[in-house]
Amino acid sequence: MPLRQLFKPAAASFSAMVRHFIQTETAGGTLLVLAALFAMLCVNTPLAGLYNAVFTDGIVHIINDGLMAVFFLLVGLEIKREYVVGELSSRDRAILPAVAAVGGMVVPAIIFVIATWGHWHLMRGWAIPSATDIAFTLGVLALLGARVPLALKVMVTAIAVIDDLGAILVIALFYSHGFDFGAFCGAVATVIGLYYMNKFGVKSIPVYLIVGLFLWLMVLHSGIHATIAGVLLAMFIPLKGKSFGGDHHHSPLEELEHRLHPYVTYWILPVFALANAGVSLWGMGPDTLSDPVVTGIMLGLFLGKQIGIFGAVVAAVRCGYCRLPDGVNWVQVYGAAILCGIGFTMSLFIGGLAYHSIDLQTEVRLGVIL
Repeated sequence: MPLRQLFKPAAASFSAMVRHFIQTETAGGTLLVLAALFAMLCVNTPLAGLYNAVFTDGIVHIINDGLMAVFFLLVGLEIKREYVVGELSSRDRAILPAVAAVGGMVVPAIIFVIATWGHWHLMRGWAIPSATDIAFTLGVLALLGARVPLALKVMVTAIAVIDDLGAILVIALFYSHGFDFGAFCGAVATVIGLYYMNKFGVKSIPVYLIVGLFLWLMVLHSGIHATIAGVLLAMFIPLKGKSFGGDHHHSPLEELEHRLHPYVTYWILPVFALANAGVSLWGMGPDTLSDPVVTGIMLGLFLGKQIGIFGAVVAAVRCGYCRLPDGVNWVQVYGAAILCGIGFTMSLFIGGLAYHSIDLQTEVRLGVIL
């Protein structure tokens, strides 16, 4: 059976799923803003003591290694769906956002390296300004209402999805630590098990989640960052057939994505923002803005994303490799490139992996928020 026929039911409902996805992300972006502002309010008022008592190092570790693995599971499901039946399912559709995402990751990283040049311990954070926060970005796009065509929102979503994939690879390759060969072998064996579960037609979501929990434990102890387990699990959730014991109108992947989205958007990401966005402004002055880390992140996200994304799209279109989506003009593409410089969630996450110093993490948060 041709691949297109096999996934025809999923493709038919894709447009409705995109609209629902964008609506959910828009509301989630607003909630993220409020959570970040509340965290900063707490840290810079007499509530600071209560804030620090709640978000201890242990709690933050659980949030960043545990809850964020669920976020990465959802990201993995979205990536797989996009590549199989979505905006990235064909070469023509994938080229434009792929080129834009690569440009939007490389140029900010170069700017950060230039800003921190000579401070070798600071250059470890080169990937911080390379990330795009899809919830924040779509939230801002939503403020413009119908003046933003759906095709542009879909393009930005696709760019952010590929951006997330790049960030995942960066975390796995450059921000892992303390490699344990035994646990790594256990993780590999679990992945092989997931492969055969998919191959032999296992459709039960609870079974996949139980095996995924074991995979998370193995990856956690292997030294590779535990959140990668969420992405690996997502790659083997079936996107064909009907889910066993769940909603029989959707495949297991679609059902799990649908169920996870509200929890991640309205609970996990706001909690992450509360735990990681608290920046104390006490003692900071104009000289703080000239700090290499703060400067590198601000310039990387604001200028780097504009130059990288817009420049890459212009080059790809002018060379004839792809074309702009119908109804989208160059001014809108440039505006989208600016908005992709909002790197909140993933930038803060990578910053926490890159630096262990409290002072440096504060600089990361300040740079990302500014």
